[in-house]
Amino acid sequence: MSFSTLADADLNGKRALVRVDFNVPMQEGKVSDDTRLKAALPTVDVLRKGGARVILLAHFDRPKGRWVPDMSLAPIVPALSAVLGCKVTFVADCQGKDVADAVAAMAPGDVVLLENVRFYPGEEANDPAFARALAENGDIYVNDAFSAAHRAHASTEGLAHLLPAYAGEQMRLELNALDKALGHPERPVMGIVGGSKVSSKLDLLRNLVTRLDKLAIGGGMANTFLYAQGHDVGASYCEKDLAETAREIIRLAGQNNCKLFLPIDIVVAEKMAPGAPARVRHLGAVDEDERILDAGPETVERLCRAMGNSRTLIWNGPLGVFEIPPFDKGTVEAARHAGDLAKAGKLVAVAGGGDTVSALHHAGCAEDFTFVSTAGGAFLEWMEGKDLPGVAALSKQNKR
Repeated sequence: MSFSTLADADLNGKRALVRVDFNVPMQEGKVSDDTRLKAALPTVDVLRKGGARVILLAHFDRPKGRWVPDMSLAPIVPALSAVLGCKVTFVADCQGKDVADAVAAMAPGDVVLLENVRFYPGEEANDPAFARALAENGDIYVNDAFSAAHRAHASTEGLAHLLPAYAGEQMRLELNALDKALGHPERPVMGIVGGSKVSSKLDLLRNLVTRLDKLAIGGGMANTFLYAQGHDVGASYCEKDLAETAREIIRLAGQNNCKLFLPIDIVVAEKMAPGAPARVRHLGAVDEDERILDAGPETVERLCRAMGNSRTLIWNGPLGVFEIPPFDKGTVEAARHAGDLAKAGKLVAVAGGGDTVSALHHAGCAEDFTFVSTAGGAFLEWMEGKDLPGVAALSKQNKR
């Protein structure tokens, strides 16, 4: 897809409406993780240095079109000011006279944060009138919130049809990385999909087996595939009603020459608790009171070899219950190997999804990956092959 970036824009003196993702975790009224604030810094810096007035649009939580004081964006201003290294003015609305007055008072390089756009029902309804009300305070529109790009909302999609629209720096990096991973990847391409439920990733699996050369399935969802192949999974979490669906995906992989990697050995325990006695079992040797909680060493070794023979890797979901040692070992070893390959320039390694990002940080190798997406739902829908409204609206073909 061809889209305009800030390098294509005349910024001097412009009012730039910038959609960012500031849906950050809070504790006791303060930002507890400023990762998403930092993600906006490159875009804000480009705009400020270019002489634009920067007007930030964001949502927080799910007020569902109502004014909910506890969901105001006001408390993030101190942390945002610290990250951006400049004063941030907060306006307790996102449309109307107060906003217009605040924007009129701005000088080039100033930054204003507007109130939670989801306080208005027109945001999630993608109401044209609400989008026009937002657009009145801008000359250009910049979308830097890939994580909200799967939503066709007024501030993520509607605005792009009303003003000259550009991808922000974080959006640009995200789209370029995703294109390298699935759009125009260097082959062979390998995928790792983990997590607990097959049911939540059916569209993902069906899409990937038609586009990848290799696909490894891990985590609790692998239990369903093992059960579908006739293996006893003991007391493990398993969606037994999806056994035929798992067999369908196995057949689809074969028809598309996608080599499927399922566990060949597993780590089991009777209790999912820190430090619980863990045993390595071969398939079919699981006792009725044992639960499969991680990939076994032979499985991990085989995955590492497969990664070494690949040129591109896309990863979504852990191989086991990584939050509870010792069931983090499979995920940690595989993730570190992928990170080492990427750091050595032997592999383009792209990962995304909430649990995946946490697992890579747990393994201490997130910075070694080529790109780690912090977008949850948008990353998953992109992997499923779905069009993302917020991205499609930036396409040059869709410009007015």
